[in-house]
Amino acid sequence: MLKKERAEYIVEKLEELYPETPVPLDHTDAYTLLIAVLLSAQCTDERVNQVTPHLFKKANNPKKMVKLTVEEIENIIRPCGLAPRKAKAIHRLSEMILEEHAGEVPASFEALEKMPGVGHKTASVVMAQAFDVPAFPVDTHIHRLAQRWGLTNGKNVDQTEKDLKKLFPEEKWNKLHLQIIFYGREYCKARSCHGIECEICRTCYPNRKKPMEFKRA
Repeated sequence: MLKKERAEYIVEKLEELYPETPVPLDHTDAYTLLIAVLLSAQCTDERVNQVTPHLFKKANNPKKMVKLTVEEIENIIRPCGLAPRKAKAIHRLSEMILEEHAGEVPASFEALEKMPGVGHKTASVVMAQAFDVPAFPVDTHIHRLAQRWGLTNGKNVDQTEKDLKKLFPEEKWNKLHLQIIFYGREYCKARSCHGIECEICRTCYPNRKKPMEFKRA
């Protein structure tokens, strides 16, 4: 298969498997999504969804969040890991939203990426899922699968994002990035498949016999 043919097959297969793509992180608006995505760094979505109800019961908007101390936030989010750093980021970005954006999460990559704890991937998730702006957030699942499917050289996540954006139509980005994540969690896992077991890997590379190496982000 040529790369273009692989891409077309992948879109078709993922659409068949995942016609609906609910956002994995529980949230009610752009602010609660931003906080949930920040907490998901080096933490599972499942764990984040267990923690955020407790946090959002106390503070589900920036005005309420800044009234909490960093220590109070840290105590609530501790199960998500990296709690001291994440708590400081949540408190400070909430202040910035109030000071610089009239209490509303900005629908801007540039403004979001200026906030503590918000890198390009987090900003991309918020832009895609809260504001429906085309973006292709690349997490470890997408970085891994894009390599296994021969869609990128896997040099780094930035290159993977560029390669995927060139390969797939812009109108498919927001849904497709979630579909790839779902597939990676269910079928093409980090510690299994290795590019030779799941249906998409076998279809894209039927002659591949040896497990392939994965270049980490």
